[in-house]
Amino acid sequence: MGWYWSGCANQAKWGLEIGGLAAIDIDNHTAFHLEAVQTLNTDEQTLTDWYAGVISDRKDTLTGISKYLVADAWFSKRPFTDQIISLEMHLISRLRDDADLKYLCKDPHTGKKGRPRKYDGKIIIKDINKEYFTLISQDEESTVYAAVVYSKALKRNIKLVHVTYSKAEVKDACKLYFSTDVSMDATDVLLYYQSRYQIEFLYRDGKQHTGLNDSQARSENKLHFQFNASLTSLNIAKAIHWLSLPKEERGAFSMSDIKTMNHNTLLLKRFIDVFGIRPYSIKNQNYVKELILYGTMAA
Repeated sequence: MGWYWSGCANQAKWGLEIGGLAAIDIDNHTAFHLEAVQTLNTDEQTLTDWYAGVISDRKDTLTGISKYLVADAWFSKRPFTDQIISLEMHLISRLRDDADLKYLCKDPHTGKKGRPRKYDGKIIIKDINKEYFTLISQDEESTVYAAVVYSKALKRNIKLVHVTYSKAEVKDACKLYFSTDVSMDATDVLLYYQSRYQIEFLYRDGKQHTGLNDSQARSENKLHFQFNASLTSLNIAKAIHWLSLPKEERGAFSMSDIKTMNHNTLLLKRFIDVFGIRPYSIKNQNYVKELILYGTMAA
């Protein structure tokens, strides 16, 4: 038990915390649970070191899936970033809105004595040098620029994606996304970070439908099993009932519908067994399908 930050409550709250590892399927725009690890409240190491240690212990598994680790803005710290780089992985995350960034100097060497100038001034976030940045895309909702810049907080060059979101009621909001892989395509940086939100749906569905918060166990091992059994069941449901369908026939994934269909199937089988109904006859097939889908959301 300990005090951990709650994004929903926007404050630190007393309780348990799990660190979730998931794989993002970019093609199918969804996420799959890998492992949930309970955060241990200890004075021997910082939370940053604990999270990095979780990644390090599972390096072979994670790098077998991808060399890119996507994490939210809390993880855009130098101690965490350096440890991820040491694992031969790259971090994709978001910087603070007031991040201290510098342009890289592109002037040719003069041949004079002394080290050439490395930086060419501080970046004003809301007034970037558009001759230095490359325009990636522009539409009614957002304007995207990208460049390789120096981050003072991370002490390294990064691939920065500067996005200005246009809002009618308030001033334009700027967000700073980055990758430690400076050769990475800017559109991929933005796509990978935005796809990270699919992981949030795993925990939402786990809480609402598969008992993620319902365990009363006190043992660390029992809690570990409960967390991972709850989230793994979502993977199984998604693979059987959603990924098995052709892509053009899929609607939005709904764990609520899957639970309803399985409940209806179990109940219907009981009726069939008791009353001796022939469910596979041509006459009854449409009725069986209708009853199984009863209570699900309309397509």
